Amino acid sequence: MGNKTTEIRVKYENILSHDVDELVNMSAEYRDRCCKNKKHENSKVFFCNDTQEIESLQSMACNMLRFFHKQKISKDFRWKAALVSCGTLQVLQCKCERHKKEKVCTQVNTHNKEDTETGDQSKKKCNQEFCELKENISSLRSCWNKFEKIISR
Repeated sequence: MGNKTTEIRVKYENILSHDVDELVNMSAEYRDRCCKNKKHENSKVFFCNDTQEIESLQSMACNMLRFFHKQKISKDFRWKAALVSCGTLQVLQCKCERHKKEKVCTQVNTHNKEDTETGDQSKKKCNQEFCELKENISSLRSCWNKFEKIISR
């Protein structure tokens, strides 16, 4: 297990961490005000379980892929979230249980943006799906940070 976790950390630091940071920055550009009002309203948030960080990251990444076809979220934001999700799965060498989500990664990896609509979301608008995605992004980043700290000891 030691070699695998080291390999995951190296791949994360060299490849994925930049995309995660970009996604967090994109997320911060959108107002939080409307999301705070809707917190804990049917939100499906994943936590980074101690000693099960890899499984937690896999669950979070797979969950984030469900937002890929949500039209109320801007296309660039959805694509970046999918890129981070698929990158996480690739680094962890995991898959999602549902094959539909794997198709999203194939689409993202071939950079085929044609299959999604172009509806842009105004930065002032907020919706439940967007707020849930932001929470998922925050959880994913925290879990990666926790994973990095544990294996760098």
